Amino acid sequence: MSHFRRILVWQKSIALVTKIYSTTRAFPKEETFGLTSQIRRSSVSISSNIAEGSGRESAKDFLRFLYISLGSVFEMQTQLEIAKNIIYINEEEFNNLYEDSREIERMLVSLINKIKASSST
Repeated sequence: MSHFRRILVWQKSIALVTKIYSTTRAFPKEETFGLTSQIRRSSVSISSNIAEGSGRESAKDFLRFLYISLGSVFEMQTQLEIAKNIIYINEEEFNNLYEDSREIERMLVSLINKIKASSST
């Protein structure tokens, strides 16, 4: 497997984590162990699982971690939707973060499909 720092979707997910931390800094203090923590953990999980999976010995293992990353994207998108609904973030902040997450989602699906295709030949 390739070194995770070279994987573009990992790089993009690191950039998203940085934005998430910056955005959630403005959340109410009573959310520190609630929604703030949940959003941060799910966003960190995306890049972490890409990195961990890339260090595995087989494509099958890497795929398992990429699917976990994809699940974390969906989890984070849901949490961002909740944050928007309860007005912790505005529509513009939501749209920017959501679009970044959709790009990562598409990139993960593409990488998954590429690995599946190359491991089946």
